[in-house]
Amino acid sequence: MRILIDHRQGGAQREDGAPLSSAARRALRHPEKAHRPDHPIPRKPAWIRVKAPQGAVFAETLDLVRGHKLHTVCEEAACPNIGECWSARHATMMILGDTCTRACSFCNVRTGRPQPVDAAEPARVAEAVARLGLAHVVITSVDRDDLEDGGAGHFAATIAAIRARAPGTTIEVLTPDFLRKGAAWQVVAEAGPDVFNHNLETVPRLYPTIRPGARYYQSLRLLDQVKAHNPRLFTKSGLMLGLGETREEVLQVMDDLRTAEVDFLTLGQYLQPSVKHAPIARFVPPEEFEELAAIARAKGFLLVAASPLTRSSYHADRDFRALQEARQAMLGGG
Repeated sequence: MRILIDHRQGGAQREDGAPLSSAARRALRHPEKAHRPDHPIPRKPAWIRVKAPQGAVFAETLDLVRGHKLHTVCEEAACPNIGECWSARHATMMILGDTCTRACSFCNVRTGRPQPVDAAEPARVAEAVARLGLAHVVITSVDRDDLEDGGAGHFAATIAAIRARAPGTTIEVLTPDFLRKGAAWQVVAEAGPDVFNHNLETVPRLYPTIRPGARYYQSLRLLDQVKAHNPRLFTKSGLMLGLGETREEVLQVMDDLRTAEVDFLTLGQYLQPSVKHAPIARFVPPEEFEELAAIARAKGFLLVAASPLTRSSYHADRDFRALQEARQAMLGGG
């Protein structure tokens, strides 16, 4: 029996139209994880449960994303905040396709051989941004190790398209690490985003199992290079907690980020997408997030967002305004 794959919807079905089992779906979406041992998903505590997506505005956002043939990290990464964000017409656009060349054990984005880059995608993204009336937009992507520049030129083209179609919209990019791509990151930085974000994701000790295709000091160096290249550009990074990191390791990462003069730190709870993904070591309580946020602010970050449901682009529009105000206050103008 053949299996028919719908790459646009991220789904699949059997040739006879019957739905696939959950195990078959996992094998298609994450073939590299299919033979890993199962890790049962623990029940979420009350503080991390969210309402199911619903409402007219949510449906309108979904229709617009589908109509423009776009991908969003909200869907592909199974973000728990999709209901809240899409109901406010906030969607994080994911460019360069829906298939990643990496195989991070925490991530729900499809892995495998990507499709060719769609040259018309930047214009569609810009049109969607304008139609949604976004004051601030976050543009992210899959890792594209198959491309000579890692997709940097496509990021730049998308930024330019948004500037032309929605000139009042501020732009935040959440980029790959551009590992072994030389100064490709500079193409993105010089395209003029307002915020340059790259997530460290976890502490260096856990990279071999959580981010095996990445290198901690490459990610840290990227943030350092961007800030040195343009000190006025806001830089941002984030960590997931609950993967087995220690408190001391988290504090050391904070210090590393401050050495790179990163402005904005996000801390959120890791949520396990499937039994084949990295297991949750623990659920970090809200009061611990609050304590870590206070420590991070004392270390000199302009802004810190820390809670179980915090994600890189969660409340990004509000946070961008707070970043501007914090810098103004630091410079003595507030």
